[in-house]
Amino acid sequence: MEGIEHRTVSVNGINMHIAEKGEGPVVLFVHGFPELWYSWRHQIQTLSSLGYRAVAPDLRGYGDTDAPASVHAYTCFHLVGDLIALIDSLGVDKVFVVGHDWGAIVSWYLCLFRPDRVRALVNLSVPFMRRHPSVKFVDGYRARFGDDYYICRFQEPGVVEAEFACADTAELIKKILTSRHPGPWCVPKQIGFGYSPGHPISLPSWLSEEDVKYYASKIDQKGFSGPLNYYRAFDINWELTAPWQGAQVKVPVKFITGDLDVVYTTPGVKEFIHSDAFKESVPLLQEIVVIEGAAHFINQEKPDEISNHIYDFIQKFK
Repeated sequence: MEGIEHRTVSVNGINMHIAEKGEGPVVLFVHGFPELWYSWRHQIQTLSSLGYRAVAPDLRGYGDTDAPASVHAYTCFHLVGDLIALIDSLGVDKVFVVGHDWGAIVSWYLCLFRPDRVRALVNLSVPFMRRHPSVKFVDGYRARFGDDYYICRFQEPGVVEAEFACADTAELIKKILTSRHPGPWCVPKQIGFGYSPGHPISLPSWLSEEDVKYYASKIDQKGFSGPLNYYRAFDINWELTAPWQGAQVKVPVKFITGDLDVVYTTPGVKEFIHSDAFKESVPLLQEIVVIEGAAHFINQEKPDEISNHIYDFIQKFK
């Protein structure tokens, strides 16, 4: 992508690859599963043209960033620690943050732990996850959606990696990025996560074969264990965040989702997003935007619309 610079920085004991472009206040873009800095390619170009320094890392376990082997290296403390060290390396005190999917979860934690480093937050797809005082995250998901719920299926090391290994990575990426099935995302073991050869996937206008090829090439370098370890650390995070039980996220927030998003259409999520409970946990929540006809990977499906929403919000705090 024209004008985007790439480099590696040392953060929190690992080497992290970042893509960046522009000058001005920093906008830190945090990607989700199973993505890369590349999922923000459109927003990097737009925001950098509007007077911002756009910075998008490959999170630990992804792309050209180091991928520690242990599940215990993927806790919320490690992930937020990486971002704090990255912010320090950029030589700035505060940044704007934009997160999507797992990047949204990490960004919520960042704002919960270190609101002093965040000017404002724009989060996509995943709302703030309130910690139940006595029910761990995975137990709660299993009780509501069963053992076939994807987060439950991701828990045992090696099992889903083996399923993914049976599929062509590019076809698997196509299947995930283009899915428009409503939630909850449940995948029985007899079906598996692999691509079905008898059902070719037609790419939408917003995703090219070159895009897919780039994602697949980077994922094939390290495999899926690092990305899956984020899910395997869910209950570790539940234990570690006990001191923040009931704490609020106190930075200005804009939340955006698509009405076809697999998270938004999961039972109970839409109701939470539009309830007083969301605002109770995020008292500075200023806007909730639901984009019609958009699914989960909204920053790629609706790039201009998302870029405009980001700019319209963060320019208030420049």
